[in-house]
Amino acid sequence: MRYLPLNDADRAAMLAKIGAAGVDDLFCDVPEAARLDTRLDLPPPAGEIAVEREIAAMAAKNLGTGRAPSFLGAGAYRHHIPAAVDHLIQRSEFLTSYTPYQPEISQGTLQALFEFQTQVALLTGMEVANASLYDGATAAAEAVLMAMRLTRRRRTVLSGALHPHYRDVVRTMAALADAALVSGGARPAGDEDLAPLIDGDTAAVVVQTPDLFGHLHDLRALAAACHENGALLIAVVTEVVSLGAVMSPGAMGADIVVAEGQSLGVPLSFGGPYVGLMATREKFLRQMPGRLCGETIDKDGRRGFVLTLSAREQHIRREKATSNICTNSGLCALAFCIHLTLLGEAGFTKLARLNHRKAVRAADELAALPGVRLLNRSFFNEFTLELPVPAAPVVERLAGEGILAGVPVSRLEPKAPELASLLLVAVTELTTDEEVAALAAGLRRACSEKV
Repeated sequence: MRYLPLNDADRAAMLAKIGAAGVDDLFCDVPEAARLDTRLDLPPPAGEIAVEREIAAMAAKNLGTGRAPSFLGAGAYRHHIPAAVDHLIQRSEFLTSYTPYQPEISQGTLQALFEFQTQVALLTGMEVANASLYDGATAAAEAVLMAMRLTRRRRTVLSGALHPHYRDVVRTMAALADAALVSGGARPAGDEDLAPLIDGDTAAVVVQTPDLFGHLHDLRALAAACHENGALLIAVVTEVVSLGAVMSPGAMGADIVVAEGQSLGVPLSFGGPYVGLMATREKFLRQMPGRLCGETIDKDGRRGFVLTLSAREQHIRREKATSNICTNSGLCALAFCIHLTLLGEAGFTKLARLNHRKAVRAADELAALPGVRLLNRSFFNEFTLELPVPAAPVVERLAGEGILAGVPVSRLEPKAPELASLLLVAVTELTTDEEVAALAAGLRRACSEKV
């Protein structure tokens, strides 16, 4: 068998070796009530060609962002990826490399990660960055745990405009550290004030900009309020391209910056894998999770790279580790690094301005529709529209017409019926005037017919 090479004799030998009477003994820790007592409802076995055709037919039911006008965002954004990015990351020395367990002989991998860290530190306005994390949401959770270690406090304030997926991941991981989380309510108008929630027991405040609803925030006053109480400010950025157009979180006083790097070099891929960014002040370096690559000089005076920090449980005693992260998103981090290198500083700034300009034009056109209202006073490339009808049915209808109209807030906040009419619309450099016109026409029809 191509995929199942073991025969009954092999299986019997393995069971005998571990002292099990049969395969059922391997599941003794699963309660009887939780075990499936019928066969799975699966089709009968088929040949490889037939399976490929069946899977291809199922995949064709998806309406991908490359096949339709797409205004999807909410933390994952459609951007153009230069062909050189995929060409370079598919070179065997990059594609097949993994964790540098022997870092001194992995000079190419270490240099790529060092360049990546430098880029992230410059983008975020911070002093040091690590060699990437899984994604933006887990990076946010790691930042909360890091702040708790630094301040020796357990109370953390979460903005109500923090992406719900990030909030859920923070809650999941922080619960294991006995954290006390305080969350503000969703504020689609962008008028949230977190300062009154900060006290002398607060470890950190987590705030996103642009936030879930697209609002941009000046974090300087909030940073001052945090520091007056001995708390840290954690800034979250889900659209990293925005950092080419707005003041960096570091310049606004953030202590830890986490971001999702997917917008640069990494395709949407129906949800992943992505790449988490983390940067902080140098004085907090020892409590930063993951890896940090550094530059040095070898015994002959030549430039070289080393694994400067690796405070993971795989490298040191678990009780002293800062994280149980098992790897970094190395290939995605490399794609990010190559894409940003190809753009350069001027190109990255130009890309950000193009995103913003296109989004402003689209917002003006869509807000002029009857019954539609733009909630944002400021935004980068994503904004919130209030429709005269619930947004989710409108999105479903337009998807059937070949338009991915955006993300209804109700999909992210299902327990908040007051947000049911809100629609998140993202516009990038790939969005054409014709696509905006198609969305406007679709919204006009859908809203007028009271779907």
